[in-house]
Amino acid sequence: MSGERAHAVRDPPPYAGPMPSTSPPLPPRSVFTPPPSHVSRPTLRGSFGMVSSTHWLASAAAQAVLERGGNAFDAAVAGAFVLHVVEPHLNGPGGDLVALVTTDDGPRVLMGQGVAPAAATIEHYRAAGLELVPGAGALAAVAPGAVDAWLLLLAERGTWELADVLAFAVHYARLGHPAVARVGTTVAAVAELFTRHWPTSAAQWMPTGRPPGDGEVIRNEAYARTLDRLVEAGAGAQTREERIAAARRAFGSGFVAAAVEAFAAVPHRHSGGGEHAGVITAADMAAFRASLEEPCSVTFRGHTVLKTGPWGQGPMLLQALAVLDGFDDARLDPSTELGAHTILETLKLVLADRDAWYGEAAAGDDALLARLLSPEYAAARRALITDHASAGDEPGAIPGRTPHRPPRVTPEEFAATNPDPDEASAGEPTVARFGRTRGDTCHLDVVDRDGNMIAATPSGGWLQSSPTIPELGFCLGTRLQMTWLDESSPAALRPGVRPRTTLTPTMLLDASGRPTAVLGSPGGDQQDQWQLLYLLRTLVGGYSPQQAIDAPMLHTTAMVGSFWPRTVEPYAAVVEDRLGEDVIAGLERRGHRVTRAGDWSLGRLCVAGREPETGVLYAAANPRGAQGYAAGR
Repeated sequence: MSGERAHAVRDPPPYAGPMPSTSPPLPPRSVFTPPPSHVSRPTLRGSFGMVSSTHWLASAAAQAVLERGGNAFDAAVAGAFVLHVVEPHLNGPGGDLVALVTTDDGPRVLMGQGVAPAAATIEHYRAAGLELVPGAGALAAVAPGAVDAWLLLLAERGTWELADVLAFAVHYARLGHPAVARVGTTVAAVAELFTRHWPTSAAQWMPTGRPPGDGEVIRNEAYARTLDRLVEAGAGAQTREERIAAARRAFGSGFVAAAVEAFAAVPHRHSGGGEHAGVITAADMAAFRASLEEPCSVTFRGHTVLKTGPWGQGPMLLQALAVLDGFDDARLDPSTELGAHTILETLKLVLADRDAWYGEAAAGDDALLARLLSPEYAAARRALITDHASAGDEPGAIPGRTPHRPPRVTPEEFAATNPDPDEASAGEPTVARFGRTRGDTCHLDVVDRDGNMIAATPSGGWLQSSPTIPELGFCLGTRLQMTWLDESSPAALRPGVRPRTTLTPTMLLDASGRPTAVLGSPGGDQQDQWQLLYLLRTLVGGYSPQQAIDAPMLHTTAMVGSFWPRTVEPYAAVVEDRLGEDVIAGLERRGHRVTRAGDWSLGRLCVAGREPETGVLYAAANPRGAQGYAAGR
C-alpha cells in the first residue's frame, strides 16, 4: 500500500568489490567489533578543501568553487543549487533547508524551514474532510525556505557573486545532465498520477510520454530561466550584498511568489485522492525570512555535538547520546547483538519523547529542553532498557506536564480503511515497502582550509510532491504533513508556525570548542538514527569515516512516522543483512520484529572535517546507490 515504511528492496552493492584503505585506520577499541579491513572507497584526506554530497555533480561543482578561490559557503551554495537540478526527486527550490555553519560568533543553525500559511488552520483542513495533512499537494505546502536560506548564507558568509554561484545549476538545467536511474524510477511510480491529474508535471518529467531512462539527458529550461531572473533582479544594484538582496525579494515577494499563489489556488489531486486548492499566498512567502540561530548541544566522550532546537528532531540524537553515555563501551557497538539491541531500545525511547514533546511549542521552552537533556532524565530513561524489545510507545515523565500521545495506527490498520490510497502520497522515507519509490532528501558538507564548515540538509519540493509550476520549473514542498490536526500537540498545525522537520545535520566540536566535523544523511525519521551509528563507531569504536559509513546500518520504525499516513510498526527493527545471521537471530530472540533490507540499502551519510591533531582535512561519502561522492585535495 502507498505510504508504508518497511524496507524490503534489496539493492546490490554499488561497486564491483571492496578496495583497500589508502591509510591505516585509527586503532579500534578492543571491545568494539574490528572495523572492516577493506572499504568501498578511501577516506579522502588533504589540506586545501573537502566536499561530500549525495550527488557527484554537486560535489564537483562545490569543489570547483573552492579551487577558484571561493570559501566553504560559496561552494555549498553552488553545490546546493546543482542538487535542485540533478536530484529533483529528492529536493527542489520549493523545499526546505536546515544547516549548521561556522560563523565569527560560533556555530549557528541556518534555519530555512518555512512556516505554515496564514490560512492553514486546523478548521480549514477539517472542513475539507481531512484527518491528516496530505502527503502530496499544495495543502501541505509551507513557505519555501531553501532558496532564501542559501541566499542569506551567500550574502552574510560568502564572497562570490550570485551569478557565478548559480552558473553551475543554470548549466545543468539548460544544457542537461544524465539522470540517475532513481529519477526515472520515481517518475515511473507516479506516471499515472502525472498523466491523469498533474499534466504540468508530465510535461516536465515525461516530455516524450515516458519516464526518463538511466543516464538519459534531462533538461529544465524553466528553472534555468528562473535562476536567470533572480540574477537579473539585482542588475542595477551597487554591491554584491544588494544584488543578493534583490534576488531574495524576487523570490519571496516578486515573480516567484506571484506564480506560486496563482498556481496553488487551482484545485488538484492530493494524497488520498481528494481534489483541493492550496492556501499558500504571495503574502505568506513575503512574510518568511531565513535566519541564523543558536544550536543545542551535549557533550559525549569529549566531543560537543551540535543540533537544531526541538522545532526539529535534532535533539533526539542528543538525548540518545546522553542515554548511551551511561553504558560501557561494549554496549555501544552496533555490530553486536547486545549493542544493536541497546541502540534500538534507546532510539525508541528518544523517538517517543520526540513525538510527545517536540515541535514549535517546545522551541522557546528552555526548561523542557534542559530536562530532556539532563543527566538525571537520561538515567531514568536508561533504566527502562531491559534485555527484551519494547513496543516503543512510552515517552518520559516530566513533572507538571502531560505528554502528547499521537495516534498509533499500524500500516495494516491504515490499509484496512484506505484500500487504495493515491500514489500522490509520496513521503520522505528512503526505502518503501513493495519497492515503491518515495521522496527523500539530499545532504552536502564542505570544509575549507580556513576552517569554515557547513553541514546542510536540503529537502522537500521533490518532483512528486505537488504539480510542477510550469513558468518556474519546480513544485511546492509538503512539510506541513508533519503537523497534526490536533490542538493539543506541540507540533499542531498553526498559521505562521514551523512544522517539526526531520532535517537534522550535525556538527562536532573538540574539547577546546573548535569545529572538527560536519555530517548528515537523507532518510526522514532515520537521519539521526544512522548518524548515531556513525558517531558511535568513530568516537567510541575508532573507525575511520569511510569505515563507519560502510559498516552495516540499522534503525527502528517503532515510532509514529513523520510522513503521511503517519503509521507505526511496534517492535520493528530494519537491518542490513550484513549485520550477520547471529546478530539478527539474537535480535529476534529478544522480541525485535526484524526486516532485512539487503546488504547495501540503509544509510546515506556524508561527512567532512578537520583532524584536530594534524589539521588534515578529510571527507567521506556513502557508496550505496552509487550516487554520493566526496571530492577534495
